[in-house]
Amino acid sequence: MAYDFDLFVIGGGSGGVRCGRIAAGHGARVAVAEERFWGGTCVNVGCVPKKIMVNAAEYGAWASEAAAFGWDIAAHGHDWAKLAAARDAEVARLSGIYGRLLAGAGVTSFDARAIFVDAHTLDVGGKRVTADRIVIATGGTAMRLPIPGAELGLVSDDLFTLKALPKRAIVIGAGYIAVEFATILNGLGAEVDLLYRAALPLRGFDEDVRAAAAEALAANGIRLNPDVTPTRIAKVGEGLMVSLSNGFMKEADAVFFCTGRAPKTAGLGLEKAGVAITATGAIPVDEEHRTSQPHIHAIGDVIDQVNLTPMATAVGHALADTLYGNNPRRASYENVPTAVFMSPPIGTVGLTEAEAAARGPVDIYVTRFTPMRHTISRRDGRKTLMKLVVCQRTQKVLGAHMLGEDAAEIMQGIGIAVVMGATKQDFDRTIGIHPTAAEEFVTLRTRTRVAGVQAAAQ
Repeated sequence: MAYDFDLFVIGGGSGGVRCGRIAAGHGARVAVAEERFWGGTCVNVGCVPKKIMVNAAEYGAWASEAAAFGWDIAAHGHDWAKLAAARDAEVARLSGIYGRLLAGAGVTSFDARAIFVDAHTLDVGGKRVTADRIVIATGGTAMRLPIPGAELGLVSDDLFTLKALPKRAIVIGAGYIAVEFATILNGLGAEVDLLYRAALPLRGFDEDVRAAAAEALAANGIRLNPDVTPTRIAKVGEGLMVSLSNGFMKEADAVFFCTGRAPKTAGLGLEKAGVAITATGAIPVDEEHRTSQPHIHAIGDVIDQVNLTPMATAVGHALADTLYGNNPRRASYENVPTAVFMSPPIGTVGLTEAEAAARGPVDIYVTRFTPMRHTISRRDGRKTLMKLVVCQRTQKVLGAHMLGEDAAEIMQGIGIAVVMGATKQDFDRTIGIHPTAAEEFVTLRTRTRVAGVQAAAQ
């Protein structure tokens, strides 16, 4: 059978666009459909606008710190509309680049929703098209909790369409998005309550980092409410009243649900194509990212594995090389560096202490200090935490974790070392750049503790 396209990609986010563009470069006839905005969540309502707003939130604190260094600087309030205009212009510029990249590669683009008719046929904005292979890269969608009044709350996408900063905000959740949004709103001048059901924020991160993050958030003026869940949201006058599981109530002008994102598979007609999904809507795939239909692949957040933009991009590129470039390869889901852009930020790569200790004995190296800048500014909540998790048998560095100034920038370089399999001795013989915080990673000499199956015997 002759198909209209060799490859059809559903979703114009980072992973889908990369996959389509690289496949076209290898000579495939490719089409990509995007129903909302090119560049996906990251460019439009995620990483990019969020990072711009995190940058904006830092300037007020920097102005207040300047006096300690001899500068006479006063902050006279924040212009939300001016920030929004600059942010939106940059988002529009980047989103446009995605479309031009596809056009330059000879990819056919559809500004439309694509729905399966059968395993090789799609309805794309009312037009029937066929493809030999199909890649599902539709990403995820923000969720609200199933509580009464949930419709009164906002989701993470809504921060980027607000016309003004709410004076009082409640952020529900304690993952990446929640702590970042709390940081943004607090830094721009809102009173912020962070509600979460665990004892510490950032479930899944190293425990030392989680504790340091909670301390930093509180020191920056964010009110932490652990071990609690919202049970109801109600309209009260011009504001909102949130009822809590501990019997208390909190009032706010805006409530943000930052409680995770669900794979965006509803309404795609997957059942008509014979593509299986899990109870949560995620698409199971094998190591080659094949779904239950071998010619249909899925990548990115829709498979709900490592939900990070660079991961989706790497997988999309590897898949295109495998299918059309005569270069079979896989992008590894191990040792993926990542960052949390709270204040101060977090950077991490590899295993946490608990994960590593479950595999065998590990040596733990931890340092905590005030960075040079803040020995002068005297600003609270800016301590740096750095940590190495080292396999006791091989001395390989299994994990590196940092909370502190420039953590994300520093961790990118550390990530290379961990991916390459560097040992503690490799770190030790590397000369530090002085004076920096980063040099602490190569000057950690005193073991803090031993963890793992043999720890009790030592």
